[in-house]
Amino acid sequence: MSIAQTAVWREIELTLTSAEEWVEFEHDSGFRLRRPTFWDGGETYRVRFAPPEPGVWKWAGGEFTVEAAADEANPFYAHGFWRMSPGGRSLVHADGTPAILVADTAWALPWRATPEQVREYAADRQAKGFNAVLLMSVQPDMRAVGPRDRTQDEGFGVAFEDLADGHLNVMNVEYFQYLDELLRILVEHGLVPVLQPVFQGFGWKGLDVAGVVVPPEEYARYCRYLVARYGAQPAIYLVGADGSGREPQIAAGGAEVHAVDCYGQPTGIHYRPHIPAEAHQDADWLDFQWCQTGHTGEHVPERVADMRRNQPVKAIANGEPSYENTGRTGVAAGWWQGHEAWSNLCAGGTMGVVYGAGSLWQWRLHADEPGHSDYFTAPGAGWREAVDFEGSTYVGLLGKILEGLPTTDMQPDWTRVISGRALSGADGMLIIYREHGGNVMVFDETVPLNYRIVDPRDGSVVATGKRDSPGDQLPDPGGAPRVYICL
Repeated sequence: MSIAQTAVWREIELTLTSAEEWVEFEHDSGFRLRRPTFWDGGETYRVRFAPPEPGVWKWAGGEFTVEAAADEANPFYAHGFWRMSPGGRSLVHADGTPAILVADTAWALPWRATPEQVREYAADRQAKGFNAVLLMSVQPDMRAVGPRDRTQDEGFGVAFEDLADGHLNVMNVEYFQYLDELLRILVEHGLVPVLQPVFQGFGWKGLDVAGVVVPPEEYARYCRYLVARYGAQPAIYLVGADGSGREPQIAAGGAEVHAVDCYGQPTGIHYRPHIPAEAHQDADWLDFQWCQTGHTGEHVPERVADMRRNQPVKAIANGEPSYENTGRTGVAAGWWQGHEAWSNLCAGGTMGVVYGAGSLWQWRLHADEPGHSDYFTAPGAGWREAVDFEGSTYVGLLGKILEGLPTTDMQPDWTRVISGRALSGADGMLIIYREHGGNVMVFDETVPLNYRIVDPRDGSVVATGKRDSPGDQLPDPGGAPRVYICL
């Protein structure tokens, strides 16, 4: 069987004639990749594959020709999927291009949103500079009830009929066929789905999450299904979320993802607040650890700095700062989010930054929809109003400001300048963030003389220049947030 030509990193789908577990694809160079298959209802089994190299690829049922990417705007098709950097501290594309995670938390999108809503949401996030979205792949609360209608109050799609009993055996394949479209919309907009299998923490409404009671073997089997169905697109696998990290489901799921994902896409854990973020630190399947600083509107970059000291090395981020306007208007609002993002990045969270908004993460249909926790919803807001909260603009700008810089495996730097927050990168690059700007004293001749100074509130370059000598200051009048880039 031959299929039409495709381009590198573009997903192709093949329908199989039997219930095989794997399909192996071989490049004309002899390079081989193996992808797991998935059930798609009735007697239908499929495999999805994204060829990483141009040329002729063969499989047991035929062959296809793959072309190189040409004039490709989507970075995941131009440069390949994300993987971990050589030093394990940050993301890179498959071809080595540096990347910084700039993620939103739209946890409930998979079971609440419609394609039309996701297109509107994705266009906004792409325009602002986001490149990833944290998602609970299924509604995790065992006691949640509501109509199976995404347009009605408290309605949601149901992925497994037996999830309410703590199991994942009776799948509604139509749910995942619907989810196919939602995730493709995100990917088309350059937004990587961060797939969390079954939540371990608060969940949607705090009604007894299944992620801590599902048998580990069922959890692992579902992780395999997610890799099979969605792993031929850009993805991150968040096998543990909002728990201690030591729930038995997490290790089972992480090991399974590691075993079946041929692209090496990142796999990690996101913790609840006040939990040491070090579970499975030495596991081969673990690529990153994300702390959480809670939702009280406090900046705690020390959590990120402390987590970075864990060995062996893993990538680090604050996976859940305070949601904007959570519980009451003004909590963690506006520039609070920008300061939080830059502070966490410079403290050592060099995998990237994450943003959240009250009423958005639950995908609250409208401002008066009942049934949600007042602590986590934004007063007077449904998901659409929350998309426009001011702070999201500042977090998105971080990625735009750093785009094109050699950010791979940056390190916190406290020695070359007098500044509380700075990062060193390749070729002496120095990135400094100061909440109130001002002159920066330089004490190391390795700091490049060329500089530009950026206002992180709007991305504008407010000054450029070249210092006359290594001991000269970086000049700024002060009084406003500034990012200094020496390169």
